[in-house]
Amino acid sequence: MPDLLRPLALAACVVVLSAGVGACGEDEPGVDEPAREGLALELDGLDYNVFITRQLNPEIPPDDTYYTGPEVPPDETLFGVFVQVCNNSNEAREPTDSFKVVDNQGNEFEPEQLQAADVVAYEPRRLEPKECIPEAGSLAQLGPQAASMLLFRFPLQATENRPLELEIEGEGDEHLTFELDI
Repeated sequence: MPDLLRPLALAACVVVLSAGVGACGEDEPGVDEPAREGLALELDGLDYNVFITRQLNPEIPPDDTYYTGPEVPPDETLFGVFVQVCNNSNEAREPTDSFKVVDNQGNEFEPEQLQAADVVAYEPRRLEPKECIPEAGSLAQLGPQAASMLLFRFPLQATENRPLELEIEGEGDEHLTFELDI
């Protein structure tokens, strides 16, 4: 009887092992499925990290320094998406300036232009090896978010069309997607 059980036990082990190997082919966060905030993911040789996304209230500090534009209409709202981009390679690289937020209805939103003097604004620039945006020691890097900001203006109803996803376009067909935690 034990000799008959041996092939069955071996077959059961093969089934269990192949199920485990199948699980190894899971989707890649940010590429095959949206990544969560707080993960640094590589795109075109640079690491992109969405630290935090939050609604801004320009009537109170520190948000009154993040947005100094005209008053926002009552049916709209502002969100800051705070990002860091780092070059952890051994050669200089160019970060992207192509970002958009997409809601679950397919509506797309481009970032608002911030004044060049805004110390927290995301401004792409050539990154030498081991450099980041925001620059080490800058007010944006030392500030409460420790990141540069992309400013988005949404109709209030769009904030109900969750999840909202930040799409970062790279070269060619390369891209990253982060699910925004709003």
